[in-house]
Formats: sequence, structure tokens, C-alpha cells
Amino acid sequence: MKRKYSNEIIKVHNINDRPNQFLIVTPEGHYFQSYKTLIAFRDNDNQVWLDENHWDYSTTTGKYRNIFLNENKKLTQKKIDHSIYLLADLNKRSLI
Repeated sequence: MKRKYSNEIIKVHNINDRPNQFLIVTPEGHYFQSYKTLIAFRDNDNQVWLDENHWDYSTTTGKYRNIFLNENKKLTQKKIDHSIYLLADLNKRSLI
């Protein structure tokens, strides 16, 4: 995953009007960010990456991750276990 945003449009929306839960739309795909931490990324080819350190950080993060992925934690864990979802450090460099 590479990030390049200098002249590209990024749109940020609150999920369910919650002030600290964000859907970030970029030319490369969609991010879910909880507070200042990136949790998940779905690229334009529908590949999902989850942050290896924060994807299951808290109940609140999990609630909005489930909304972003449109599934429950059990299914998310199954997809991780079968390498359908990939784990990566999404927070090496800050998006915003």
C-alpha cells in the first residue's frame, strides 16, 4: 500500500455521526479510523487490511469496525485466520 495525496481529493465522514469514528475516502480506497488510529483499509479491488495492533482494540472500535466491514467479529477473525483479510501496521505513517 502506498499513499500519495498531494493533489488528490480526500473526503472524511463521521460514521453514524459519531465525532471520533471516521470513514476516509481516498483515490486508493476507504479507511476506517477510530480517534487518531487507522483500524482498517479496503482498497478499490476490495482487499481488506486490518491494523495488526489495533483492529480489536476496544468494544467501541469493534462496533464501528463491524459497521465498516458489514460483519461481526467472529466472521472478521475467520477471514484473518484464512488470510482473506491481511494484517499490517496501518499506523506507521499518519494519513492525516
